[in-house]
Amino acid sequence: MRMSDSLEQKVAGFIRLHGLFAGAGRLLLAVSGGADSTALLYVLHALRTSGAISCELVCAHVNHQLRGSAGDEDARFVVEQATRLGLPTVTRSVDVRAHAETHRLSIETAARRLRLEALGEMAETSGCAWVATGHQMNDNAETVVQRLARGTGFRGLAGIWPARQFSGGRWVARPLLDVTRDEVVTYLRGRKLAWREDRTNIDPAYTRNYIRHKLLPALQRESQGSLVEGLSELAASAKRLYDRVQREAQEAMRQLAQSREDEIALAAPGLSSMPELVATELMRQALARLGCGEQNLTQDHYKGLTQQAQNPAASALTLPGGFTARREGQSVILSRPVSPVRRVGPAPPLPSDSVVLRIPGEIRFARCRIAARILNAAELTMEQVKEDKSPFCEYLDLDRVKLPVVVRSRRTGDRFRPLGLNDEKRLGKFLTAAKVSPEVRRQILVVADQEKIIWVCPVRTAEPTRIADGTQRILMLKVTHDDS
Repeated sequence: MRMSDSLEQKVAGFIRLHGLFAGAGRLLLAVSGGADSTALLYVLHALRTSGAISCELVCAHVNHQLRGSAGDEDARFVVEQATRLGLPTVTRSVDVRAHAETHRLSIETAARRLRLEALGEMAETSGCAWVATGHQMNDNAETVVQRLARGTGFRGLAGIWPARQFSGGRWVARPLLDVTRDEVVTYLRGRKLAWREDRTNIDPAYTRNYIRHKLLPALQRESQGSLVEGLSELAASAKRLYDRVQREAQEAMRQLAQSREDEIALAAPGLSSMPELVATELMRQALARLGCGEQNLTQDHYKGLTQQAQNPAASALTLPGGFTARREGQSVILSRPVSPVRRVGPAPPLPSDSVVLRIPGEIRFARCRIAARILNAAELTMEQVKEDKSPFCEYLDLDRVKLPVVVRSRRTGDRFRPLGLNDEKRLGKFLTAAKVSPEVRRQILVVADQEKIIWVCPVRTAEPTRIADGTQRILMLKVTHDDS
């Protein structure tokens, strides 16, 4: 079939330009039901039909459980559209509100994290190496403005990338990035295609919506030409600059870095003599290798790291998440945080048997003490819970626990339902997706009741026993180590 639509041709050209879906046998389409993702569904189906792309398509939908029956209607709409096109569909439901409350995140951040995790799982089960999302040019412009507002460097100015690799080695692609929101709507209306409207997308209380509906229109009135297109060009230029800096930093990493257990040593003379942009990127890459999330790293942190390289007498620097940097001789030492499970020398293996937990009471398991307390939910505020919670101290709904509770080590075939998700996962795969280090994996404690795992300590609790509005009795569990 001949491909004649100008928007479809534009998307096909963008896919070729950036090498999207290279080697993909199957492609997962993230479809919410909104205009952008509905256009993604129909455009890529048209490109598949015309032979412009060769991979098989699978439609995926994630229900965030934020909009009640409207969210359920979104899911039904997506399934109907995929069925109309003869495409298989996979769906997942995630509890964004609970995840946001438990991890002290905004609804936007919690939704993004759980959505990406769910898409990765669906891609794995569907045999898809690539996931395509409906981000378009206006989304990119909004991202650039949002990052400018909170402070960013040239890497942040690159906005939304055409493709990025995420957990599990899979790739997420944005084939509509060269298309504006107006072009999307024109495309759908021209084909008399319906889409779903999410009323939360017009609520200015959300930062993204304020930028979309208030800030960008005000800036456009003061601008010549298309502000969205101008910001998109800025992002593309910043991306080209970052690609070059990244290559130089990767080469410098091979020459200047030495990896040790829980540490990376960077040669200070070489670090201080290279261009600032390359040095900053090198330090970012080194911290990423250690598992330091870059989201909370600021320009002030990078300035402090630069001072470590330039000044042999510089004092030690504390970074987000408990990571540290210190100067030792001719090296800058970046270190992971010291946690209660770290020990001098290899830790002994955990016993294979299980120990029944006394509730209330305290037991010993290997080199750990596990204490259990029963608390009255009416006398405990969420602020108190959040203040005390830690990787080794958790609160559960006691009435949703099927006694007795046992403490044990991991076993082959273990499965559990992580907090915030509606489906069970194999424990091993969950730990891989969560990037849990081998050292922590070897010392994980599994706390289980008669039916299910309720806590994978110190990683995450289970969804079925989370504290909810109706909770009356709370089970507080605290783990301490003999060498902590």
